[in-house]
Amino acid sequence: MTELEVEHLDFKYPTKQILFDVSVKFDKAELVCILGPNGVGKTTIAKTFNKLYTPSAGEIYIDGQKVSEMSRLDVARKIAYVPNSVHSAFSMKVLESILLGRAPISGYNVSKEDIDAVDEVIRLLDLDELCERDINQLSAGQAQRVTIARGLVQEPSILILDEPTSNLDVRYQMEIMRFLKDYAREKGIIVIMVCHDLNITAAYADRVILMHKGQIYADGNVQDVLTEENLKTVYNIETKVIQIDGMTHIVLNPI
Repeated sequence: MTELEVEHLDFKYPTKQILFDVSVKFDKAELVCILGPNGVGKTTIAKTFNKLYTPSAGEIYIDGQKVSEMSRLDVARKIAYVPNSVHSAFSMKVLESILLGRAPISGYNVSKEDIDAVDEVIRLLDLDELCERDINQLSAGQAQRVTIARGLVQEPSILILDEPTSNLDVRYQMEIMRFLKDYAREKGIIVIMVCHDLNITAAYADRVILMHKGQIYADGNVQDVLTEENLKTVYNIETKVIQIDGMTHIVLNPI
């Protein structure tokens, strides 16, 4: 089982510090959702995990090895990152776009193993009808599913997604969340997802990390983290957290 560990992480832009002394460890095959208001550092911390951003202090380890001492290619062989949206300047078919996700594994020499991996992901995400479409002709929701497929075909030990359901309708949001939760367990991988929807997170997350002012405010299961008190502190909103048939539901009180 791959482990990802963060120790005393800081991140700052030239004019502003975003993360402050963040320490966290991921060592279970589960779906982890990172929550918090805009600007709190959710996407920033996700991008430090796979070396897209370089922290100003602290260390990140993959299986005990410092990420700072690994090449980007070596990191990509362990971690797949799915951004919130992808805009392509080039025209290519959906099938070709997904196949690009195999580059860290096979380079640009396509093998039967690569084709089989792509076929499996296309089947899993029900993308058959889109395979011959140009990626620049897809709807926002369709394009998001393709970017998720590109991450999955990389066959990572750790899959990081930045708000992967933001462009999807409610049904696809639920299907993708259920898929990611099951995928983590079946493949034995860590799935870390930056999220903004409290109830989607409550319904599907195995673990929730709640961020506040550039730090981890709470970390644990849904019931322990998504409390009325925590949501008041972090989001400055009044809520009612209720349990229905063992599921946590968050009712927002209008401002």
